[in-house]
Amino acid sequence: MTRSGYHARQSHAHGTSDKSMSSTAGDFRDLTPLVPMAALREAGTTAHEPMHRFTVQAPADTLGQVTALLARAHAVPRTTLTKGTTAELDDEIPAAKTHEVHRFLPSASRGEGARETVSHGYRHVRVFK
Repeated sequence: MTRSGYHARQSHAHGTSDKSMSSTAGDFRDLTPLVPMAALREAGTTAHEPMHRFTVQAPADTLGQVTALLARAHAVPRTTLTKGTTAELDDEIPAAKTHEVHRFLPSASRGEGARETVSHGYRHVRVFK
């Protein structure tokens, strides 16, 4: 979109002001994302997001809390191994969610969790409905 206009009140020719013909700022907020999305969909554009490979080591008895945290962060599980009292999870996670996991991992693992991330390519996302 290169230009738009806002008219606080519109009226019929030779008539009085008609509030039903007035546009509001909300009309523009609601409509603005729809126009570019429709144009991108028609052009066949696809969107991809950066992914990280994410390894977490945590006490085995916190596996439920750690797994729930990763699920909320849209992680895609690859493997889960338990060695004695330690669990190791290998996941793919959107790069935008790694900070969230870093922030909440200590509480999910009683402060004993360790994590490692490395860039792992891109994944197609559906944003143009």
